[in-house]
Amino acid sequence: MTFSELYQPLSTEQEARAKQIKLLICDIDGVFSDGRIYLGNQGEELKAFHTKDGFGIKALIHSGIEVAVITGRKSHIVESRMKSLTVKHIYQGQENKRLAYQELKNSLSLSDNEIAYIGDDSPDIPVMEQVGFAVATNDAHPLVIKLAHYRTLNRGGFGAVRELTDLLMLCQNKSLTTFGTSA
Repeated sequence: MTFSELYQPLSTEQEARAKQIKLLICDIDGVFSDGRIYLGNQGEELKAFHTKDGFGIKALIHSGIEVAVITGRKSHIVESRMKSLTVKHIYQGQENKRLAYQELKNSLSLSDNEIAYIGDDSPDIPVMEQVGFAVATNDAHPLVIKLAHYRTLNRGGFGAVRELTDLLMLCQNKSLTTFGTSA
């Protein structure tokens, strides 16, 4: 089964970029979530995460590709969710995402071409300009879409991350069905 059979056709360039990826970096708000932040009367913050995205992240890690998140906000919810998915590299409260990106890239001894990033808005642009495979969610800001090498069919919070994990795994000839734990 190919990615094109499941989602949409890929160009030769997109496939070549995806084959090189050893690290996927994700934004959170607007990528893992739909971008909305729910605040309760007691000041509690709520976010919704899609289990399909979670399964994709766990499968990607299981297949040998590292995963990280870089987000501008700080949230116990994000910390908890990412740890439950076994994401080791969690950068929160990052006003300058490029600094976190450089630290992560250096600590893992990777080149830009070996890194993919999925984002949805202006704070993601500095990192997207550097990585080998820049991905925009379907509902990303037009500036992000224009910059991206690939635009997902799915919106942020509704399977965009899973679509990207499937893309990376299929382009690297890794099975989507060999990992069977819940997310």
